[in-house]
Amino acid sequence: MVAETAPGTSSSSARGDKPKRAIVLSGGGARGAYEAGVLRFILDDLPRRTGVQPDFEIVCGTSVGAIHACFLAATADETEGRGDRLVDIWHRMKVQEIFEFTTRDFFRLPRRMLGVKRVAQQLREGQRPDRLYGLLDTEPLERLVLQSIPWRGIRRNLRTGKIDTVCVAATQIATGRAVVFCDSQRPALPPWASVSNIRMQRIRLSPLHALASAAIPLLFPSVRVGARYYADGGLRLNTPLAPAVRLGANRILVIGLTHPTEPTVNEATAQERTAEFGNPMYLFGKVLNALMLSPIEADVSRMHFINDILDAGRDVYGDDFLEKLNAHLEIDGDRELNRIEDLVVRPSEDLGVMAAEVVREDPDLDFGPFLGLLRRASGGGTNAREADLLSYLLFDAAYARRCEEVGYKDAEAREEELAAFFSN
Repeated sequence: MVAETAPGTSSSSARGDKPKRAIVLSGGGARGAYEAGVLRFILDDLPRRTGVQPDFEIVCGTSVGAIHACFLAATADETEGRGDRLVDIWHRMKVQEIFEFTTRDFFRLPRRMLGVKRVAQQLREGQRPDRLYGLLDTEPLERLVLQSIPWRGIRRNLRTGKIDTVCVAATQIATGRAVVFCDSQRPALPPWASVSNIRMQRIRLSPLHALASAAIPLLFPSVRVGARYYADGGLRLNTPLAPAVRLGANRILVIGLTHPTEPTVNEATAQERTAEFGNPMYLFGKVLNALMLSPIEADVSRMHFINDILDAGRDVYGDDFLEKLNAHLEIDGDRELNRIEDLVVRPSEDLGVMAAEVVREDPDLDFGPFLGLLRRASGGGTNAREADLLSYLLFDAAYARRCEEVGYKDAEAREEELAAFFSN
């Protein structure tokens, strides 16, 4: 559990304006149950304990965080039991039902692999299938997403002003570029919203955008939105902090899914990991970590650096330094600068280690054919201390409850900071 809270007060707060709050939700497959635990405390228990209402003007998410972002946006006008409802979705998951993969499907894998050639031919002929090949059939998971979120509520809450903008990040396969789908009550996105590495696209949000954001490469089928295909947003923008900043948020709550790592790894752990390198499933999990669980420290440090510059400018040039600077930026058509307060909540326990513990401690856990095969191939439940790959795919109540409990506990430990964050 790590917190980074920028000191001082944002410029908008200094002027007496109401803060513009954003929440940023990270991606990480089944690890997202941790986010649900944090949100359960914020949505249900924080108001009862402190009297503050946890409202967000801007909601941003990637991958599983995109699904949670859509849930928050769709239920923003509700005040009771939102956190419990979100957690209940995770508690109802059974991995053998989420991934429908029979023994017959296993023997059909070679033929499915050869089917990629047929899909390639279709694409060359101008046909556009709704999904591109993925190893797993995610239809049950997609049904759960469709049925668990009151999607029409997003438009209603945008129209009534309960939320300002909801953003869902995905990776466009053809270009490798991060695309942020934005549904907003604003007439238009600000001209500085998109830059070379991130394109923010105004759309009417639908379940398709959330499913595209959550399509883990190779494992889950890529999703067609319009004429283009998209995969997991975590490949390029796993913690979508930049969209919140560009939309003018000056208080940002970030929920991460990575346990803070020490600068060095002790020798015993290093030896254990090296011993597992001969297992391709173990390496695949580490690769997913490198691709999708990018550290958020760089973005947060950049925000703090800008805050420090603005503080120094005020100390050297007077209290009206920021006002004069923004007046000059407005002439050139650039966005104004503001001091940004941030609060970052991250797991106090390693979620990959937790997945391995769940496997070892629950020998009767029904993985279904696919994850059962993956478990045996990766050494899960025998000698593996970490199960990173399983931690992305273990969509099951046994793992979700553990993650959710840690998330709730970590948020509860930050009650005072969260109450201050939501105070006006």
